[in-house]
Amino acid sequence: MPKSNARKKAVYTPPQRSQQVKVSPRWLAPTMVAAWIIGILWIAIYYVAPQAPLFSDLQNWNLLIGFVFIIFGVVLSTRWR
Repeated sequence: MPKSNARKKAVYTPPQRSQQVKVSPRWLAPTMVAAWIIGILWIAIYYVAPQAPLFSDLQNWNLLIGFVFIIFGVVLSTRWR
């Protein structure tokens, strides 16, 4: 039996790329870096001086606050182009 030369499926054509380049807002990178620095400094100050006025009241919640700033910076970094 002879084989058919016709294709059974259509050839894949990738979607066209948009001509416009996506650019991040100007505030994104400084906010991202500031969030990382604030988070790291918050945790570091808590470990170095746990009896500081603001830090002693919050006790272990200081770790959560520091990590929230760091995670916020990471989330912002996913939106950076």
